[in-house]
Amino acid sequence: MDRPQAAFRLERGATGFLDRNDPPAPSTDPSACRAAWYAAARAAGGQVEDFTEQQYPQSFHSATLSGRNGAHTALFHAHHPLIAFVGDRRYWYTDEFREPPAWATALSDAGFVVLSAEQLLSSLEESDTSALSKAEWRQIKHWRPQTLGATLFNSWD
Repeated sequence: MDRPQAAFRLERGATGFLDRNDPPAPSTDPSACRAAWYAAARAAGGQVEDFTEQQYPQSFHSATLSGRNGAHTALFHAHHPLIAFVGDRRYWYTDEFREPPAWATALSDAGFVVLSAEQLLSSLEESDTSALSKAEWRQIKHWRPQTLGATLFNSWD
């Protein structure tokens, strides 16, 4: 018998928004992301094409590598150690998420949580959003993301 999966918990700062009186959001060190991406490239038998640090208003860093099975693009959340795989580079994401390749375990080994397409495409209502701030809820009500992935990996301003 399968046990129901626990709801994914969005931590404070997951949307990239806070009120000016809130404590600062945590930050995912771009150098740690870059190091993990190079380790993933070695595991994939490929090479890093690029790593682009987050630029306002994006809530993520992005990276591409080429391997035996073609190019792979990943998004590294700028505030939490979360990673999503996508088909190609875009300014924002809604439902373009893909399953991680087998070699993505190298990213998990580096301390990141690699999210599945199923998780990222799940409805936001299925997630635990109790830690989000009022500012984040204002943005969610304004932008109306339909999925967990669209909430985490956004370019809201």
